[in-house]
Amino acid sequence: MTKLCITAGPFSFDAKLEREAAPKTCAAFETVMPFRGKIVHVRWSGEGVWVPLGDRNFGVSYENHTSHPAPGQIILYPGGISETEILLAYGGVDFSSKMGQLAGNHFITITSGLDNLMTLGNLVLWEGAQEIDFSFT
Repeated sequence: MTKLCITAGPFSFDAKLEREAAPKTCAAFETVMPFRGKIVHVRWSGEGVWVPLGDRNFGVSYENHTSHPAPGQIILYPGGISETEILLAYGGVDFSSKMGQLAGNHFITITSGLDNLMTLGNLVLWEGAQEIDFSFT
C-alpha cells in the first residue's frame, strides 16, 4: 500500500492508492506526483469537489469505475464525453456532467480526517476554490 498525504484548503488527510483495483490509473497518477491543483465545487454531481483537467490525457480507460463514490473516495474521469477530472466525494455523489451520468476510476481512498470532509466541501461551496496537493508520505 502506498500512503499519500492530501492537503486540501486548511485540511490534511492520509490516503492510500487503490493499486489492486485500479493499477493503471494509480501508475498514471504517480507519474505526475506530487500533484497540485485547485478544487471547485461540483455542478451536477451532489456533494463533491473536483479538479477540472480539460483535455489532459492520463492514457487510461475505465477500471474500478463508479458513478457513486462514497465520502472519502477519489475518482479520475479519464475524459471522453466530458473533460478529464479528479473528483473527491464528501457526501452523496451521483457523478454527472451536462452530458449526463458519468463513471470515474476509484483510485484513492482517504483513510484519516474523514470528519473534516463535509467542512471542506462547505468551505469550497461557500468560499470558492481551494488549493489541493497530493504527495507521498
